This record gives sequence, C-alpha cells and structure tokens, in this order.
Amino acid sequence: MNFISPPPTDPSPLFALFRSNYAMELLVAAVAHFHLFERFEGRALSFSELQSALGLTERAARVLLTGLRSLGLLEVTPDGHFILPESVRHHLVPGGDFYIGAYFSLAAENPAVRGLVQRLRSSRPAEETSHGPGAAFIYREGMESAMEVADSARSLTLALTGRARNVAPSLVAHLQFSPGEHLLDVGAGSGVYSLAALQASPGLRVTALDRPEVLKIVEEFAEAGGVRDRLTLLPGDMFETPLPAADAVLLSNVLHDWDVPECRALVERCARVLRPGGRLLVHDAFLNDDFSGPLPVALYSVALFTLTEGRAYSRAEVVGWMEAAGLECGPVEPTLVHAGLLTGTVVRK
Repeated sequence: MNFISPPPTDPSPLFALFRSNYAMELLVAAVAHFHLFERFEGRALSFSELQSALGLTERAARVLLTGLRSLGLLEVTPDGHFILPESVRHHLVPGGDFYIGAYFSLAAENPAVRGLVQRLRSSRPAEETSHGPGAAFIYREGMESAMEVADSARSLTLALTGRARNVAPSLVAHLQFSPGEHLLDVGAGSGVYSLAALQASPGLRVTALDRPEVLKIVEEFAEAGGVRDRLTLLPGDMFETPLPAADAVLLSNVLHDWDVPECRALVERCARVLRPGGRLLVHDAFLNDDFSGPLPVALYSVALFTLTEGRAYSRAEVVGWMEAAGLECGPVEPTLVHAGLLTGTVVRK
C-alpha cells in the first residue's frame, strides 16, 4: 500500500460540493429561525451585540456569522462591525417591496435546518449518529463514543481514510525528517498521514496515539505499507495519556474537533514533549484571520460544529495558542481539500 503517490486530480471541488448544503441551511436558519437580518434596523452591530441578540455562545455565533459573511450575506466595516449588503437589505429584510424571505422560509421545517438551529442554540454536537449512539468524532472519559465500538470505529475511521489518502502525499511533501527522529501522531485516526511520512523518510520512527479500536486500522495499514517495524501504537486519551518525548508532533484534523480551552490545553501538552528545536505540525483547514471565509472552510466549520465540540479556526487563533506554548510559527503551507500545514518550532525550553 503506497501512501505517498499523489492523486491524479485534486478532489477539493468535490468536497466543496458536498459541503454546499450548509449554505442553504445557514440562509434559512438566519431568515426563518433567528430573524437575523431584521435585527439591524439600519444600524451596524458588533459581534458581541449580535451574539447577545441571538442568544448564542461565542462558538455558535462565530460559526453562524462567519458562514453568512462568507456567503456574502453580511459585510464588516473597517472597525469590525457587521452591516447588511445592499442585496440583503432589499430582499431579506421584512417589509420591503421585494422581500423574498418568506419564500426561503418554506424550508424552515426541513429536518436539516431544524437540526442546525437546535445545535446552534444548544452549542452541542449531535448525540446520535448513523453508526449508533454517542458522539462520532470526539472522545473523553465518561462520554459514550462511537470510536469505542469496534464496528462504528472501523466504519467512521475508514470513511475518513479516502480524504487522507488524497491529502497525505501533499502534506509529507512539506515535511523533512532526519534519520532517527521520532514523530508523535496525536489523534492518528487511520494513521495515513504519519504512515506516509514513514514511507517518505526511511529513518523516521512514529508513535500513533488514538483509541484502541482505531489503532487496529493503523496497524493493518502499517503492515500493508511495509512500515510496521518503525511504528509504535499507543492506545489512550490525548488529553490524559502521558506523551513520549518527540522531535515532532502531528495534529492532523484534530484541533477542529474541540473548543478553545481544549485546543489550548492540547497544544500546550504537545509542545511540552518536544525536544529542543522540535516542531508541532498542525494540519487543518484554516479560516481567514478576519473570518471572511474562505467559503469552503466556513461551510466545513458548520459541519464540524454539528458533529464535534469544535469548529474551524483561523491561523491567528492557532498561532496564539502555539506562541503561548513557546513555539515560533511560520506561514500556512497549502495541501489539498482546503487544508494547510502550520508549523510551530520550539524557541525556548
């Protein structure tokens, strides 16, 4: 099994198409459930004013307002206040001659719209999945998780493997490891990203940390890829299990599953085990620093919000956590499927 051969074409447009359903759901939720656009009454409103008026948590408001802004349904002034674009004022504020909000409200009872509204108001992910009860992509002690059940853990992990197989060659093209270095893959999932690094760097060693049922798949893939002899499996909890010292730590598509306090704590935990000069490798989909988009990531953030305790984060947000942990950060290097690699290097111990 080869993990470093790139795909013949870029699958990113297909992922954007898959996530585009959230555009309709955001529009209908804003018009029919939150009555968002009529709240402006010709004024500019701050983020905190809108959050308070809507009765949402910071996380939920950020997901909703970023999504609407990336769709062109909100604009932001130079001083950071939200205003309505001209088309929204004409067509989505009740009372106007050309109001069409009632048309979109015909979808107000759509189950997907209802589900999104419920999750925005509760700021909690879906508790039921097609694979059974429990959160699908997150785990903590005391939580019923689909990743603890053999069948659902396998099904969910393999469902994400296709994306990883496409993206891994692009990710490892940005990575260089010296012989004998140790990479810790936290929340490894299928392990495809770090297994690709093993194939690309013959002297590298990898420790993969995840739930026991998930690591069974990592072991299968490592055997098939001929790199099992340089792989250590570490079953555990990324927030509790002692982490081994490493030259690099990989967090690929992990931070977006968690809220800000957990992200800060996880970045700090990973930074602490890095050797001098070590690197924290954050591979994820990043929002623009001003939360203006990009649209595919803003819609992906809605998907993350409905399934996890997190959302998509901006580079500035992640850099803040990394710098607080003593790391010096570079630019985001694009990979595929709207993701990129942000590297933080130890500058003090």
